[in-house]
Amino acid sequence: MRAIIEPPPEPGAPLAPLAQRLAWFFGLAFAAAAATAVVAYLLKALLR
Repeated sequence: MRAIIEPPPEPGAPLAPLAQRLAWFFGLAFAAAAATAVVAYLLKALLR
């Protein structure tokens, strides 16, 4: 079975391409904002 948590990269290992790193960053930021909005709207609906 493949390890779920991988160790940090070795020193001197090449970085992933900038476009891939930016895609991950913006994807995670969008997912966090969307999850926050969903929770906020659910709480707002419960408090009415």
